Amino acid sequence: MGVWHGPVLGSVQVIGQDLLKRRAGLGQIIWSPRTDDPMESTGRPLISILLPVFNEEAWLEVALESIRRQSFPYWECLILDDGSTDGSARIARRYAGLDSRFHLHALPHAGVVENANRGIALCRGSFVARMDGDDWMHPERLAVQLAAFEEEPELEVVGSHVELYPKKNLSKGMEEYQSWLNSIRTEQQLRRDAFIECPLANPSLLFRKESLQRFLYRDCGWPEDYDQMLRMLLSGVRIGICPQKLIRWRDHRGRLTRCDPRYSLKQFARCKAHHLCHDLLKNQRHYLLWGYGETGRLLQQALSQLGRRAAVIVDLHPGRMGQRIHGAEVIPPHKLDPSIDLPILASVARASARWEIRRFLKQRGAVEPVDFRIVA
Repeated sequence: MGVWHGPVLGSVQVIGQDLLKRRAGLGQIIWSPRTDDPMESTGRPLISILLPVFNEEAWLEVALESIRRQSFPYWECLILDDGSTDGSARIARRYAGLDSRFHLHALPHAGVVENANRGIALCRGSFVARMDGDDWMHPERLAVQLAAFEEEPELEVVGSHVELYPKKNLSKGMEEYQSWLNSIRTEQQLRRDAFIECPLANPSLLFRKESLQRFLYRDCGWPEDYDQMLRMLLSGVRIGICPQKLIRWRDHRGRLTRCDPRYSLKQFARCKAHHLCHDLLKNQRHYLLWGYGETGRLLQQALSQLGRRAAVIVDLHPGRMGQRIHGAEVIPPHKLDPSIDLPILASVARASARWEIRRFLKQRGAVEPVDFRIVA
Protein backbone atom coordinates (compact mmCIF):
# COMPACT_ATOMS: atom_id res chain seq x y z
CA MET A 1 0.00 0.00 0.00
CA GLY A 2 2.56 2.58 -1.12
CA VAL A 3 0.66 5.64 -2.38
CA TRP A 4 -3.03 6.41 -2.02
CA HIS A 5 -5.00 8.69 -4.34
CA GLY A 6 -8.43 10.19 -3.65
CA PRO A 7 -10.45 13.22 -4.70
CA VAL A 8 -10.70 16.23 -2.43
CA LEU A 9 -14.10 17.64 -1.58
CA GLY A 10 -14.68 21.34 -2.11
CA SER A 11 -11.70 23.62 -1.57
CA VAL A 12 -9.97 22.11 1.46
CA GLN A 13 -6.43 23.46 1.58
CA VAL A 14 -3.91 20.71 2.25
CA ILE A 15 -0.36 21.38 3.39
CA GLY A 16 2.45 19.25 4.78
CA GLN A 17 5.51 18.03 2.96
CA ASP A 18 5.48 14.36 3.78
CA LEU A 19 1.97 13.33 4.83
CA LEU A 20 -0.72 14.91 2.68
CA LYS A 21 -0.07 16.68 -0.63
CA ARG A 22 -2.34 18.02 -3.31
CA ARG A 23 -1.67 16.92 -6.85
CA ALA A 24 -1.56 20.10 -8.93
CA GLY A 25 -4.34 20.40 -11.45
CA LEU A 26 -6.10 17.14 -10.54
CA GLY A 27 -7.87 18.17 -7.35
CA GLN A 28 -6.61 15.03 -5.64
CA ILE A 29 -4.83 14.21 -2.44
CA ILE A 30 -1.76 11.98 -2.61
CA TRP A 31 -1.00 10.33 0.70
CA SER A 32 2.76 9.90 0.97
CA PRO A 33 3.39 7.64 3.97
CA ARG A 34 6.51 8.04 6.04
CA THR A 35 6.84 4.29 5.68
CA ASP A 36 5.43 2.01 3.03
CA ASP A 37 2.61 0.88 5.28
CA PRO A 38 2.21 2.21 8.84
CA MET A 39 0.05 -0.75 9.83
CA GLU A 40 2.81 -3.15 8.84
CA SER A 41 5.70 -1.12 10.27
CA THR A 42 4.12 -0.17 13.61
CA GLY A 43 1.38 -2.76 14.00
CA ARG A 44 -1.06 0.11 14.58
CA PRO A 45 -3.57 1.88 12.35
CA LEU A 46 -3.42 5.67 12.17
CA ILE A 47 -7.17 6.05 12.84
CA SER A 48 -9.48 4.04 15.10
CA ILE A 49 -13.17 4.35 14.21
CA LEU A 50 -15.33 4.07 17.33
CA LEU A 51 -18.75 2.66 16.46
CA PRO A 52 -21.18 1.93 19.33
CA VAL A 53 -24.13 -0.19 18.16
CA PHE A 54 -27.42 -1.15 19.77
CA ASN A 55 -30.10 -2.83 17.65
CA GLU A 56 -28.98 -1.17 14.41
CA GLU A 57 -29.73 -4.13 12.13
CA ALA A 58 -31.75 -2.00 9.69
CA TRP A 59 -28.91 0.47 9.07
CA LEU A 60 -25.64 -1.14 10.11
CA GLU A 61 -24.61 -2.61 6.78
CA VAL A 62 -24.85 0.84 5.13
CA ALA A 63 -22.68 2.33 7.88
CA LEU A 64 -20.04 -0.42 7.70
CA GLU A 65 -19.91 -0.34 3.92
CA SER A 66 -19.30 3.42 4.00
CA ILE A 67 -16.37 2.79 6.35
CA ARG A 68 -15.02 -0.01 4.19
CA ARG A 69 -15.02 2.33 1.17
CA GLN A 70 -12.88 5.01 2.80
CA SER A 71 -10.16 6.09 0.42
CA PHE A 72 -7.77 6.49 3.33
CA PRO A 73 -6.84 2.87 4.09
CA TYR A 74 -5.01 2.87 7.43
CA TRP A 75 -7.84 2.50 9.91
CA GLU A 76 -9.42 0.01 12.26
CA CYS A 77 -13.11 -0.01 13.20
CA LEU A 78 -14.15 -1.07 16.69
CA ILE A 79 -17.78 -2.19 16.53
CA LEU A 80 -19.02 -2.02 20.12
CA ASP A 81 -22.18 -4.11 20.26
CA ASP A 82 -24.10 -2.98 23.34
CA GLY A 83 -25.98 -6.24 23.93
CA SER A 84 -28.10 -5.97 20.76
CA THR A 85 -31.09 -8.32 20.55
CA ASP A 86 -31.47 -8.11 16.76
CA GLY A 87 -29.09 -9.12 13.96
CA SER A 88 -26.54 -6.35 14.52
CA ALA A 89 -23.83 -8.66 15.88
CA ARG A 90 -24.32 -11.06 12.97
CA ILE A 91 -23.79 -8.25 10.44
CA ALA A 92 -20.74 -6.99 12.34
CA ARG A 93 -19.28 -10.49 12.48
CA ARG A 94 -19.71 -10.88 8.73
CA TYR A 95 -17.83 -7.65 8.06
CA ALA A 96 -15.06 -8.67 10.45
CA GLY A 97 -14.71 -11.80 8.36
CA LEU A 98 -14.59 -9.82 5.11
CA ASP A 99 -12.09 -7.20 6.27
CA SER A 100 -9.63 -7.68 9.13
CA ARG A 101 -9.76 -3.97 9.94
CA PHE A 102 -13.21 -4.50 11.51
CA HIS A 103 -13.22 -5.77 15.11
CA LEU A 104 -16.41 -6.81 16.88
CA HIS A 105 -16.54 -6.35 20.65
CA ALA A 106 -19.65 -7.99 22.11
CA LEU A 107 -20.37 -6.15 25.36
CA PRO A 108 -23.11 -6.46 27.98
CA HIS A 109 -25.81 -3.84 27.61
CA ALA A 110 -24.59 -0.81 29.54
CA GLY A 111 -25.53 2.14 27.35
CA VAL A 112 -23.61 4.30 24.91
CA VAL A 113 -21.60 6.24 27.51
CA GLU A 114 -20.06 3.30 29.36
CA ASN A 115 -19.38 1.21 26.28
CA ALA A 116 -18.02 4.12 24.22
CA ASN A 117 -15.53 4.79 27.02
CA ARG A 118 -14.60 1.11 27.09
CA GLY A 119 -14.01 1.32 23.36
CA ILE A 120 -11.76 4.38 23.66
CA ALA A 121 -9.44 2.35 25.87
CA LEU A 122 -9.21 -0.29 23.12
CA CYS A 123 -8.40 2.15 20.30
CA ARG A 124 -4.89 1.72 18.88
CA GLY A 125 -4.81 4.66 16.49
CA SER A 126 -3.32 8.09 17.09
CA PHE A 127 -6.69 9.49 16.01
CA VAL A 128 -10.21 8.35 16.93
CA ALA A 129 -13.18 8.94 14.61
CA ARG A 130 -16.70 8.76 16.00
CA MET A 131 -19.44 7.11 14.00
CA ASP A 132 -22.93 5.79 14.71
CA GLY A 133 -24.43 2.60 13.40
CA ASP A 134 -27.29 4.34 11.60
CA ASP A 135 -25.17 6.92 9.76
CA TRP A 136 -23.04 7.04 6.59
CA MET A 137 -19.64 8.63 6.00
CA HIS A 138 -18.44 10.07 2.72
CA PRO A 139 -15.59 8.03 1.13
CA GLU A 140 -13.25 11.02 1.64
CA ARG A 141 -14.22 11.77 5.23
CA LEU A 142 -11.08 10.50 6.94
CA ALA A 143 -8.80 11.95 4.25
CA VAL A 144 -10.29 15.42 4.42
CA GLN A 145 -10.26 15.55 8.22
CA LEU A 146 -6.65 14.37 8.39
CA ALA A 147 -5.79 17.12 5.91
CA ALA A 148 -7.31 19.67 8.31
CA PHE A 149 -5.02 18.43 11.10
CA GLU A 150 -2.05 18.80 8.79
CA GLU A 151 -3.07 22.33 7.88
CA GLU A 152 -3.47 23.34 11.55
CA PRO A 153 -1.35 21.03 13.76
CA GLU A 154 -2.58 22.75 16.94
CA LEU A 155 -6.09 21.35 16.40
CA GLU A 156 -7.17 18.59 18.79
CA VAL A 157 -10.57 17.81 17.24
CA VAL A 158 -11.99 18.26 13.73
CA GLY A 159 -15.68 18.00 12.84
CA SER A 160 -17.62 18.52 9.65
CA HIS A 161 -20.94 19.60 8.25
CA VAL A 162 -23.68 17.00 7.93
CA GLU A 163 -26.64 16.07 5.78
CA LEU A 164 -29.73 14.88 7.61
CA TYR A 165 -31.68 12.18 5.79
CA PRO A 166 -34.09 10.82 4.58
CA LYS A 167 -35.23 14.29 3.58
CA LYS A 168 -38.89 13.28 3.26
CA ASN A 169 -39.00 12.54 7.01
CA LEU A 170 -37.42 15.78 8.21
CA SER A 171 -39.53 18.15 10.24
CA LYS A 172 -39.21 21.89 9.79
CA GLY A 173 -37.35 22.02 13.09
CA MET A 174 -34.79 19.45 11.96
CA GLU A 175 -34.31 21.26 8.64
CA GLU A 176 -33.64 24.48 10.56
CA TYR A 177 -31.22 22.67 12.85
CA GLN A 178 -29.34 21.26 9.85
CA SER A 179 -29.13 24.74 8.29
CA TRP A 180 -27.84 26.18 11.55
CA LEU A 181 -25.21 23.42 11.96
CA ASN A 182 -23.97 23.92 8.42
CA SER A 183 -23.80 27.70 8.83
CA ILE A 184 -20.98 27.29 11.35
CA ARG A 185 -17.72 27.51 9.40
CA THR A 186 -15.12 28.88 11.81
CA GLU A 187 -13.86 28.15 15.29
CA GLN A 188 -14.96 31.63 16.34
CA GLN A 189 -18.57 30.85 15.33
CA LEU A 190 -18.32 27.51 17.09
CA ARG A 191 -17.37 29.14 20.38
CA ARG A 192 -19.83 32.00 19.98
CA ASP A 193 -22.83 29.72 19.36
CA ALA A 194 -21.91 26.86 21.68
CA PHE A 195 -24.86 27.47 24.02
CA ILE A 196 -27.48 27.58 21.28
CA GLU A 197 -27.24 23.86 20.52
CA CYS A 198 -24.46 21.32 20.10
CA PRO A 199 -22.57 23.06 17.27
CA LEU A 200 -20.98 19.93 15.78
CA ALA A 201 -22.56 16.52 15.27
CA ASN A 202 -20.72 13.98 17.41
CA PRO A 203 -20.55 11.33 14.63
CA SER A 204 -18.61 13.84 12.52
CA LEU A 205 -15.75 14.26 15.01
CA LEU A 206 -12.18 13.08 14.54
CA PHE A 207 -10.14 13.41 17.76
CA ARG A 208 -6.51 13.15 18.62
CA LYS A 209 -6.66 10.14 20.90
CA GLU A 210 -5.01 11.85 23.87
CA SER A 211 -7.59 14.64 23.70
CA LEU A 212 -10.50 12.20 23.68
CA GLN A 213 -8.99 10.40 26.65
CA ARG A 214 -8.99 13.71 28.55
CA PHE A 215 -12.67 14.27 27.76
CA LEU A 216 -14.37 10.92 28.10
CA TYR A 217 -18.14 10.75 27.86
CA ARG A 218 -20.12 11.27 31.09
CA ASP A 219 -23.60 10.18 32.08
CA CYS A 220 -25.06 13.19 33.90
CA GLY A 221 -28.64 12.67 32.80
CA TRP A 222 -28.27 15.05 29.85
CA PRO A 223 -26.81 14.66 26.32
CA GLU A 224 -23.34 13.17 26.70
CA ASP A 225 -22.08 14.51 23.36
CA TYR A 226 -23.13 18.10 24.09
CA ASP A 227 -21.64 17.85 27.58
CA GLN A 228 -18.35 16.69 26.06
CA MET A 229 -18.36 19.49 23.47
CA LEU A 230 -18.96 22.20 26.09
CA ARG A 231 -16.27 20.81 28.37
CA MET A 232 -13.78 20.87 25.50
CA LEU A 233 -14.68 24.38 24.37
CA LEU A 234 -14.62 25.84 27.88
CA SER A 235 -11.23 24.18 28.47
CA GLY A 236 -9.76 25.90 25.43
CA VAL A 237 -9.46 22.83 23.21
CA ARG A 238 -8.82 23.86 19.59
CA ILE A 239 -11.57 22.49 17.35
CA GLY A 240 -11.65 22.78 13.55
CA ILE A 241 -14.49 22.45 11.06
CA CYS A 242 -14.43 20.96 7.57
CA PRO A 243 -17.20 22.80 5.72
CA GLN A 244 -18.15 19.75 3.67
CA LYS A 245 -21.01 17.34 4.38
CA LEU A 246 -18.86 14.35 5.31
CA ILE A 247 -21.58 12.60 7.33
CA ARG A 248 -25.10 11.64 6.38
CA TRP A 249 -26.91 11.71 9.71
CA ARG A 250 -29.97 9.50 9.68
CA ASP A 251 -33.12 10.81 11.34
CA HIS A 252 -35.63 8.15 12.40
CA ARG A 253 -38.07 7.49 15.23
CA GLY A 254 -35.69 5.16 17.03
CA ARG A 255 -32.87 7.69 17.41
CA LEU A 256 -31.81 8.34 21.00
CA THR A 257 -32.36 12.06 20.47
CA ARG A 258 -36.02 11.32 19.75
CA CYS A 259 -36.82 8.71 22.38
CA ASP A 260 -34.35 8.99 25.27
CA PRO A 261 -35.36 11.40 28.08
CA ARG A 262 -31.72 12.52 28.39
CA TYR A 263 -32.22 14.45 25.14
CA SER A 264 -35.34 16.35 26.16
CA LEU A 265 -35.43 20.16 26.16
CA LYS A 266 -35.37 20.09 29.95
CA GLN A 267 -32.15 18.08 30.04
CA PHE A 268 -30.53 20.28 27.39
CA ALA A 269 -31.37 23.27 29.61
CA ARG A 270 -29.81 21.52 32.63
CA CYS A 271 -26.64 20.83 30.63
CA LYS A 272 -26.39 24.45 29.49
CA ALA A 273 -27.06 25.74 33.01
CA HIS A 274 -24.32 23.55 34.48
CA HIS A 275 -21.73 24.81 32.02
CA LEU A 276 -22.87 28.44 32.20
CA CYS A 277 -22.03 28.26 35.89
CA HIS A 278 -18.45 27.52 34.80
CA ASP A 279 -18.51 30.24 32.13
CA LEU A 280 -20.39 33.56 32.12
CA LEU A 281 -21.99 32.94 35.55
CA LYS A 282 -18.89 31.53 37.23
CA ASN A 283 -18.58 34.41 39.68
CA GLN A 284 -22.13 35.72 39.37
CA ARG A 285 -25.24 34.83 41.35
CA HIS A 286 -27.59 37.12 39.40
CA TYR A 287 -28.15 37.60 35.70
CA LEU A 288 -30.52 39.22 33.21
CA LEU A 289 -32.66 36.79 31.23
CA TRP A 290 -33.85 37.89 27.79
CA GLY A 291 -36.83 35.79 26.71
CA TYR A 292 -39.33 33.84 28.79
CA GLY A 293 -40.73 31.40 26.29
CA GLU A 294 -40.29 27.66 26.78
CA THR A 295 -36.50 27.70 26.45
CA GLY A 296 -36.17 30.71 28.75
CA ARG A 297 -38.39 29.16 31.43
CA LEU A 298 -36.49 25.88 31.38
CA LEU A 299 -33.14 27.67 31.59
CA GLN A 300 -34.35 29.86 34.46
CA GLN A 301 -35.55 26.79 36.37
CA ALA A 302 -32.28 24.92 35.81
CA LEU A 303 -30.16 27.88 36.88
CA SER A 304 -32.33 28.44 39.94
CA GLN A 305 -31.49 24.91 41.10
CA LEU A 306 -27.80 25.87 40.85
CA GLY A 307 -28.20 29.01 42.95
CA ARG A 308 -28.37 31.53 40.08
CA ARG A 309 -31.30 33.95 40.02
CA ALA A 310 -32.70 36.10 37.23
CA ALA A 311 -32.78 39.66 38.54
CA VAL A 312 -34.46 41.12 35.45
CA ILE A 313 -36.37 39.52 32.57
CA VAL A 314 -36.60 41.20 29.16
CA ASP A 315 -39.60 40.03 27.15
CA LEU A 316 -42.06 41.18 24.49
CA HIS A 317 -45.21 39.38 25.68
CA PRO A 318 -47.73 42.13 26.61
CA GLY A 319 -49.28 39.98 29.33
CA ARG A 320 -45.97 39.83 31.21
CA MET A 321 -45.08 43.53 31.16
CA GLY A 322 -44.75 45.01 34.64
CA GLN A 323 -45.16 41.62 36.29
CA ARG A 324 -42.63 39.87 38.50
CA ILE A 325 -41.62 36.30 37.79
CA HIS A 326 -39.83 34.61 40.69
CA GLY A 327 -38.97 38.08 41.94
CA ALA A 328 -37.59 39.35 38.61
CA GLU A 329 -39.19 42.43 37.05
CA VAL A 330 -40.31 41.93 33.44
CA ILE A 331 -39.44 44.84 31.14
CA PRO A 332 -39.50 45.50 27.38
CA PRO A 333 -36.16 45.88 25.52
CA HIS A 334 -36.35 49.68 25.24
CA LYS A 335 -36.42 50.00 29.04
CA LEU A 336 -33.18 48.07 29.47
CA ASP A 337 -30.70 50.29 31.31
CA PRO A 338 -27.44 50.39 29.27
CA SER A 339 -25.45 50.69 32.49
CA ILE A 340 -26.87 47.52 34.02
CA ASP A 341 -24.04 45.44 35.42
CA LEU A 342 -25.40 41.94 34.98
CA PRO A 343 -24.38 39.10 32.62
CA ILE A 344 -27.08 38.66 29.98
CA LEU A 345 -28.48 35.35 28.78
CA ALA A 346 -30.63 35.65 25.67
CA SER A 347 -32.76 32.53 25.47
CA VAL A 348 -34.95 32.60 22.37
CA ALA A 349 -35.65 29.84 19.87
CA ARG A 350 -36.01 31.78 16.61
CA ALA A 351 -32.75 32.44 14.76
CA SER A 352 -33.97 35.82 13.48
CA ALA A 353 -34.75 36.93 17.05
CA ARG A 354 -31.28 35.85 18.20
CA TRP A 355 -29.67 38.05 15.54
CA GLU A 356 -31.87 41.01 16.52
CA ILE A 357 -30.90 40.65 20.17
CA ARG A 358 -27.22 40.26 19.29
CA ARG A 359 -27.32 43.44 17.18
CA PHE A 360 -29.23 45.37 19.88
CA LEU A 361 -26.75 44.45 22.62
CA LYS A 362 -23.67 45.12 20.51
CA GLN A 363 -25.01 48.54 19.58
CA ARG A 364 -25.12 49.25 23.31
CA GLY A 365 -21.49 48.27 23.71
CA ALA A 366 -21.95 44.73 25.06
CA VAL A 367 -19.26 42.24 24.07
CA GLU A 368 -20.09 38.62 23.25
CA PRO A 369 -19.36 36.29 25.09
CA VAL A 370 -17.84 38.48 27.83
CA ASP A 371 -21.04 40.38 28.65
CA PHE A 372 -23.72 38.18 27.12
CA ARG A 373 -24.41 34.72 25.73
CA ILE A 374 -27.01 33.63 23.19
CA VAL A 375 -28.63 30.56 24.74
CA ALA A 376 -31.45 28.96 22.76
